[in-house]
Parts: sequence; structure tokens; C-alpha cells
Amino acid sequence: MFPINLSTAIEILLRTAAVYLVILVGLRLAGKREIGQLTVFDLVVLLLISNAVQNAMVGPDTSLVGGLLAAVVLLLVNALVARLRFKSPRLRHWLEGTPTLLVLHGEVISGNLRREGVDEDILSAALREHGIVDISVVEMAVLETDGSISVVPVGETARRGKKTLKYLHRP
Repeated sequence: MFPINLSTAIEILLRTAAVYLVILVGLRLAGKREIGQLTVFDLVVLLLISNAVQNAMVGPDTSLVGGLLAAVVLLLVNALVARLRFKSPRLRHWLEGTPTLLVLHGEVISGNLRREGVDEDILSAALREHGIVDISVVEMAVLETDGSISVVPVGETARRGKKTLKYLHRP
């Protein structure tokens, strides 16, 4: 149950780090909306991915130590990526992406909705969550990097400043 040799431990370490990086890249490529608002289908895929890659991480080793080593490697690699992301704006931009403008001056930016996989029903629901029923009173709506949609009503940008617009992915 506890014995593990050095070559097996190194193999588990490398396999686990590789799986982590592939899953990280895959989830990043899936887009902001999928990560921020998981559907039942997304949850099923994540659960199946976790089951599918378990053997890829530990290989033939099914020992307690092998599983714990894989878990520790995942935590350490995740902590390392978090630190690197904090220190490197370029890496942070690549990992997290940039906010995407969905509505500007009451006009829906259809190309950005399509590219981000957000349909008008989802946008309408987000507007309602912010107490807005008429899109003409929206100065801007932004799909944030975490998948949430921020809404700024007309008149709010004057108080907050227009500087934030330059950081958004625009049409």
C-alpha cells in the first residue's frame, strides 16, 4: 500500500504535470462562458475528463502513495501557475484572456456574442439580473474573464471614467 520507487514517483510527477497543463490549456480554449457558467453538460464533461485522466496521471500505480503524490503534484503545479500568473501580465493575459464587450451604447455586438458563445437569451438574463429590461439604457455590458457579465447603465461611465474601455476586447 505504501511502497513506491523513485522512478515510479518521477513518472507520476511528470504525467500529472502534463495532464494538468493539457487540461488547463483545454479549458482555456473552451472559452470564458463555459468556465463561468457551467451547465449540466459541462459538469458531466468535467467529471468524465477527471475519470479519464486519472490513469494517465498515475499509470499502473494504484497505491495510496501514488494517488497522494498525484494530488500533491496537482496542488503544487496549480500554486506555481498561480504565482507565475500573478508575476507575468503576459501569462495572465494568455491564461485568463481579456474582458469582451457585448453591448456598447445600447447596441449588441453580435460578432462578440457569437465568438464567446453567448446567445441573446443569456445576455437578456444577465441584463435582468442587473435590473435592466431595456437594452437602450445599457452603456456597456462586458463578458468578464471569469464568465460573468457586468452591466454598466447609461450615465455610470461618466462617474467611473472611460479608461476601462481600452482594456476590453472590442469588435
